[in-house]
Amino acid sequence: MAYKKLAGTSAVFVDENNPNSSAQERDGLTWTAAELHLNGMPKRLVRKTPMANSLALEGLEDYDPPEAGDLRLVQCIHSDFVYVASSKAWVQYSIQ
Repeated sequence: MAYKKLAGTSAVFVDENNPNSSAQERDGLTWTAAELHLNGMPKRLVRKTPMANSLALEGLEDYDPPEAGDLRLVQCIHSDFVYVASSKAWVQYSIQ
C-alpha cells in the first residue's frame, strides 16, 4: 500500500487511493509502508477518542501526546489512523 501526506498537515498520511479524500487533499510524493515504518507498529493498538478531522490529530501534541499504537477514528474521513512513533506520523489504518 502507498500513502500520501494529507494536505494541510505535517504528519498525517492517507492511502493514496482513499475514496474519502479528494485528490487535492492527497498531497505530493508517495510514501511506502516501509518508509513510514509501519512494520514497527506495536501488535496491540489502543483505541482513543475519535477526532473530528485530521488537523485535530496534530493538535494532540500539546495536550494529549500520542504514543505508539494509539488508534483514532477521524470522523470527516470515516477512517482509523494509527500513530507510528518512529516516524512521528498518523497513518490511515484498516483493522484486518
